[in-house]
Amino acid sequence: MFLAKSPGIIKKYYPRLVWDIPNEENKIYLTFDDGPTPEVTEWVLDVLKKHNIKATFFCLGCNAVKNPTIYSRIINDGHTVGNHSYHHLSGWDTDDEDYLNNIKKSNELLNANLFRPPYGRIKKSQISELTEVYKVVMWDVLSGDFDPKTTPEKCFNNVIKNTKSGSVIVFHDSVKASEKLKYALPKSIEYLLDQGFVFDVIPED
Repeated sequence: MFLAKSPGIIKKYYPRLVWDIPNEENKIYLTFDDGPTPEVTEWVLDVLKKHNIKATFFCLGCNAVKNPTIYSRIINDGHTVGNHSYHHLSGWDTDDEDYLNNIKKSNELLNANLFRPPYGRIKKSQISELTEVYKVVMWDVLSGDFDPKTTPEKCFNNVIKNTKSGSVIVFHDSVKASEKLKYALPKSIEYLLDQGFVFDVIPED
């Protein structure tokens, strides 16, 4: 079970985390988690290139090592990269030292200023440490493409019904999400462009 829209009360409880980026230019922020993944990430990059928009990719260190050519293409295409840990660890279930070292290992490859906790699960003690080094980015809108019980149509509706100016939107460039992603992403982009939204990368400072 997941919430397509992050509740305001959670945002207030964790004010040091970035949930959305309010602005007056109708900008929104498309993000992708868990890549780079062969075929899936390359397909995403082709879609973004077709529409001439930029996004932010929260990469796993282990996947960047396995797929260096795709990782390089993300950067060469003008997108921004964020750290998503090396092994997709849950902060709730991991000792702080091990969790922070895993993120550090990933950043030795990625050299990123942005971090997103896998599953969105992070302890306050970890937040205190990480916000000294990174901008820790959560989300405002969750497509739900990772959920096997969610339909491709529902993913599309989750995005278009909940996006507003400043929204940070999450899709996943993973094999598990690919069927829903390939349906919902192009339709979401086209709809949001028609509504006058402007896609941008998450600022790194």
